[in-house]
Amino acid sequence: MAQCEMRAVPPFLLPGEAAAVQRDAERLLDSAELTRAAAMAPAAGWMFLAGRVSQRVFAGQLLSVPAADLTVAYSCPQCGTGPGLGHGRPGYSYRGAPVPLALSLSRAGGWTLLAAVVDASPGTRLGADIEEPARSGFDGFDEVALTPAERRTLRDVKAELLPAARARLWTRKEAWLKMAGDGLRTAPSTVDVRERPGLRDLDPAEAGLPPHFAAAVALSVRAQASGSGGSGSS
Repeated sequence: MAQCEMRAVPPFLLPGEAAAVQRDAERLLDSAELTRAAAMAPAAGWMFLAGRVSQRVFAGQLLSVPAADLTVAYSCPQCGTGPGLGHGRPGYSYRGAPVPLALSLSRAGGWTLLAAVVDASPGTRLGADIEEPARSGFDGFDEVALTPAERRTLRDVKAELLPAARARLWTRKEAWLKMAGDGLRTAPSTVDVRERPGLRDLDPAEAGLPPHFAAAVALSVRAQASGSGGSGSS
């Protein structure tokens, strides 16, 4: 089983660190990423840049290459892939060749969780997600986000524990849909995540997150067939 590397990045304080984030971004990021951040409101743009800088540095350290020498190579089911694409499934190339690294990034409460599989085989897919339980407590969450079977599992949960239980299911859904490449184009209420192969909850301490956070990771590794050829995905 492929090993998943994780790093939690704590919030930075605006405006004290915004200038440093901007400098790092201009030094490390590609024009597509800078252009996307420039179209956002300032606070959202800085958060976006901080996440992208952290992800690139993380990738460079895992690959033992300079982060500035990586080129963004995201892929999107609708838009395809290429150096000018700044959204979709994360990826990089190095000296013109794709790097064997599966990546996922999630943000919540100012925190960023980075996840990666190094030396990923072709077809390896990774999704990670984090959430604060308080954000799942709004009226109508269950109907919008959960399947009927998942809602039934919450019937006997004590009221004070419901936000954490809902957040656990939500992070599992987000992680699974990121891994599958669907994102929220697929209605979360149609995806049951109580039992899915390759999907697991993350203990906040394992991920380096605050103890009240919910977190999950989903990993699919395509098996390489031996003998005459062919491949399948799990």
